[in-house]
Order: sequence, then structure tokens, then C-alpha cells
Amino acid sequence: MNINRIATIAGLLIIALWPLVVHDVFYQRVGALVLLAAISASAWNLIGGYGGQVSVGHVVYFGAGAYASLIVFTRWGWPPLAGAPIGVAVSLALAALVGTPTFRLRGHYFSMATIAAAELVRILASNWDVTGAAVGLMGPPVPRSVWDFSFTSPVPYHYLFLAVLLLLLWLTWLMQRSKMGFYLAAIRGGDRAARSLGVPVLRYKLYALLLSASFTSLAGTLYAVMVGFVDPESGLGILLSVKMVIIAALGGAGTLFGPLVGAVILVPLEEATNAMFGGGGTGITFIVYGAIILFVARFQPGGMAVIWRALTSRRKNRAA
Repeated sequence: MNINRIATIAGLLIIALWPLVVHDVFYQRVGALVLLAAISASAWNLIGGYGGQVSVGHVVYFGAGAYASLIVFTRWGWPPLAGAPIGVAVSLALAALVGTPTFRLRGHYFSMATIAAAELVRILASNWDVTGAAVGLMGPPVPRSVWDFSFTSPVPYHYLFLAVLLLLLWLTWLMQRSKMGFYLAAIRGGDRAARSLGVPVLRYKLYALLLSASFTSLAGTLYAVMVGFVDPESGLGILLSVKMVIIAALGGAGTLFGPLVGAVILVPLEEATNAMFGGGGTGITFIVYGAIILFVARFQPGGMAVIWRALTSRRKNRAA
């Protein structure tokens, strides 16, 4: 059997069995957070990795999902998960509104425009009563029914997040092999070259952004369901966007399992520094993020995926 297939099956089995083997609640929670981060980064990967459009404002879609889930609870008493379709709808509208003009920009100008859009939404949320302004919103204090998805154990969240991640990876796998995947590969190589091949560049950039925004919004909803709280910093802070980019780049942007690998590396490291240094761990996290950006940019822009390919190809050469 191919070594890549063996590694994939082994990795997925470890993830699936993690909360059953590890009984410490802290480590179970870290496992759930790894999957949640992998969903966000895999969603970003659709536009940033496959499409080559480095959006640093993706947190706006994450925040739309998180806020929508808690707004429907505070306003109408609905289960937070009922806000998921609303969050997706809002994210699609925002993606069309932001993507249509900004996709005409290139390189860092596009990234700067997405940051500006995300910061504008964060400022609006910080001053709007519906979103709880600077105080934020709280979910159900106690479980009212099973539909609230309010559990004391991280294990149910682990398997809920795993199901969503597998769905996203399956759709990404299908996209890779479709016309859209080939078009995005051409776009990643350069807009002019793609247009010369007859690729409708703006249309497929928008398609990728809409799909990416939908799953990023769903990740925000899942976050709000598990944590039960969102405010402008936790739901719309720019560091969340940076984290998505770093996780995907660390594991290998534009690859199927790269974001999952990046999440497996970065999230436990972040949680460990937060646990070791308490409130000061946030500052350490920024240092870790900066160090990873420098390392990836300087030594291996392709991330862990390139390192893995080099190791497996070397093994094949030795076997031959």
C-alpha cells in the first residue's frame, strides 16, 4: 500500500480515537480545538491555497457565523445551531460584496483590502446593540434541550467537528478533480496566464470565495456553540485570520491535508503556552506566530507538505 495512504489512514484513525484513548479533559478539549482550527484553515485553503488569493480578512465570515448563532438565541430563544444557515447567508452576502471589487486588486493590495473590510465589520459589531457591542453575547447558561448542543464534555464536540471536517475535505477532494480545481490552479499561476487560456478568472475566484466563506461561517457557528460566548475580539479579531493563514501555510497551502497537519502542530503549541504562562501566553502566541511566518517564508514556503514529499521520494529512491 502507498505510504501516503497509510499515513492518511493512520492519522485519521488517531484523530477519531483520540477522545476515547485520552481521558484528560484538557487534552480532549485540545483535540476538539485542533479539528475546529482545521475546519477554518481548510475553508481558507479553498481560496488562499488553491486560488492563490491571500485573504487576511476571513475572520469576517467566522464572526458572521459565531454572532448569528448567538443572536438567534438572545433575540428569539432558538438553539444556537439554528443560526448556522443565517450565518452562512450573511457570509455569502459579505463575500459577494467584498470579493467583487477586491478581486481586481493583486498581491498585497488584495490582502490589505480584506483586512480593511474585516476591521470595518469588527468596529461596527463593537458599537451595535444587536451584537452586544463591546460586551458580546452569551449562549444558553444551562442546556435546555439536546438541540442546544451544550455539553460539559469535549467529546461530542470532537465528533461533531470531525464530521464537518470530513465533509469539507471530501468536497475539497472533489473540487481538486473538477473543472473548478483546474481553473483555480491556473489562476494561482497568474491571472493573465489564466485569462489567456480562457479561464473566467473573476467568476471562479468568487465561486471559491463563496464556498470558503460558507465553511468559515460554519466554523464560527461551531465555535460559538462550544464556547457559548462571542465578542468582537474572540469572533472578529484579526489574529483569527492570521491563524488560519499560518496553519494552512505551515501544513501546506493548496494541499488537501495541509491545514489539518498545521492545526495538529500549531494548536497544541498555542494551548501549551497559554497553560504554562497563563494570561501572558497570549504574548508568547504572537511570538510563535511570527517565528513560524519567518521560518516558512525563509526555509520552506511549501510547508510540511513539501518536506513530506521530499522524504517519501527519498525513501522511494532508496527502495529502487
